[in-house]
Amino acid sequence: MPERQEVEVLEAARQAVPPEDFRAAMARFPSGVVVVTTCGADGTPRGFTASSFCSVSLEPPMVLVCLANSADSAQSFGHCDRFAVSVLAPDHRPLALRFATKGTDKFASDGLCTSPGGLPTVDRALSELDCTPHARHPAGDHTVLIGRVTGVRLGEGSPMVYYDRAFRTLA
Repeated sequence: MPERQEVEVLEAARQAVPPEDFRAAMARFPSGVVVVTTCGADGTPRGFTASSFCSVSLEPPMVLVCLANSADSAQSFGHCDRFAVSVLAPDHRPLALRFATKGTDKFASDGLCTSPGGLPTVDRALSELDCTPHARHPAGDHTVLIGRVTGVRLGEGSPMVYYDRAFRTLA
């Protein structure tokens, strides 16, 4: 019986909050922008742009990022043993758009470099975090990837912000 109740609660929630209203409400919450990268089992670099990123723990240092299950790179991140997070500045807007576009060759042009651990990262990022997966949690149409931070490199500049479905800068 508990499973049936859970299904009924989920159905009621879906009917109570139309997806377009939820999307509009969340668009009013500003967030930073990151590019997350890894390499697939065959060594092919994979990555995506995310605004769902935050710190989880200081001891040990952990972060989380949310990845759409429909993303081209979802399978790679579902099995990777390490990944990198690059925090973006306003100059990285073209790169953020490229990594957010499904079906594009995200690693075809400039703007990237290689981390000390061999993963692709964003050149001149505000910060870079090397991570190992700690946990993966299914969450609706996304997966929450929690990573233990194993390395940090700091850059300089102002952050790019995602607000009201557009990239912005701080005044």
